[in-house]
Amino acid sequence: MVRNEIAIDVKNVTKKFKIYYDKGSQLKERLLFRKRNRYEERMVLRGISFQVKKGEAVGLIGHNGCGKSTTLKLLTKIMYPDSGSITMKGRVSSLIELGAGFHPDMSGRENIYTNAAIFGLTKKEIDRRLNDIIEFSELEQFIDNPVRTYSSGMYMRLAFSVAINVDADILLIDEILGVGDANFQAKCFNKLKEIKANGTTIVIVSHSLGQIEQICERSIWIHEGLIRAEGPPKEIDLEYLEYMGMKLQETTAKELEKKAEREAAEAQEAAAQETNNAPEAPVQEEPEEVKKRWGSGKARITGIRALSGDGKAQRVFRTGDRITLEVSYKVKEKVSDAVFGIGIFSRDGIQCYGTNTRIDKLSEFSIDKDGVFEIALEEMNLLPGEYLIDIAIESGDGIPVDYFREAYKIEMISAAGDVGITRIKHSWNIR
Repeated sequence: MVRNEIAIDVKNVTKKFKIYYDKGSQLKERLLFRKRNRYEERMVLRGISFQVKKGEAVGLIGHNGCGKSTTLKLLTKIMYPDSGSITMKGRVSSLIELGAGFHPDMSGRENIYTNAAIFGLTKKEIDRRLNDIIEFSELEQFIDNPVRTYSSGMYMRLAFSVAINVDADILLIDEILGVGDANFQAKCFNKLKEIKANGTTIVIVSHSLGQIEQICERSIWIHEGLIRAEGPPKEIDLEYLEYMGMKLQETTAKELEKKAEREAAEAQEAAAQETNNAPEAPVQEEPEEVKKRWGSGKARITGIRALSGDGKAQRVFRTGDRITLEVSYKVKEKVSDAVFGIGIFSRDGIQCYGTNTRIDKLSEFSIDKDGVFEIALEEMNLLPGEYLIDIAIESGDGIPVDYFREAYKIEMISAAGDVGITRIKHSWNIR
């Protein structure tokens, strides 16, 4: 594989859609009520250009409606651009419309052959991969049952298993890691890392920026149909989250302002009835530093300590030491299906480790009162130097509740192997 060879070349692509106000469904309606055929043209992509090299993994990020999924559908040729060009080199597999080629009355096994053929495999190629596909899907007992008898989770497992076992040169993914149970999500995530290591070109759309930072070398931020920024995920994700944090603060400020106006009106009305019993004015919290943390604010991280093996708080450790991170938090509003996570980065931004309670398959839980969570890192095998730790609380839909970047700093003082993504044995304690 020539690393610098271009696998995907997108040049000045535009795409618009017609949005009908009230379109008749029958010919008679369209003729009699022509005004119902009025529409507006909505420009989704306004001329984007980018390239992806062979073996590179790129993440597309941006708010809902910015054009990420449209871009991915153009790459798969589900739809075509109004202008510009897209060049794809190699076999393409997509995880966008899972199971789009499945027939409900055919068995899972028969649908594997049909769906894999859509991706360009011959019958002999499918025969060789059949056992791997079935094994990954974990549907051995049901593989000869009609697909219409499958649950949505089983359906998704089979479709995913087919798509990742076609030995594609290019893999396109749209939010696929946000579905399915926690165990299968972790399994899919690990499979993607394996595929990437084997040289497959990957383009992924995801609102989970942590996943993008672990898989991708580059992020492309699409904003209102244009590429606003691109570069290393840790830098671009921070710019994007800073922007979204500002928007969230603006929205929150407006809501607080409206709430204050309502409460002031209620207080004025109450004062008219009982002058000495007016309610207190609402207190608005000071905004957090946008560049360091963001989220919905339903819960807030309030304290962080690093503990040695004997339970003493400290910030300097030796390579191989056991470190327990103790994080306290306050809850303002219940967080359903909560997720706690950490990321460890070297001073120059290289991610050394990252995990969360979903990846580690902890049972689902919600938080509705103040508490503490701990993660015990059994052996910190890192080079000497300073390390920055991101700590996050998320809700089950992947939306940050409190993402605290560079929340804590530790220092290692003895030698170890090369800095890079490593595996650290760890355990959680939530109380």
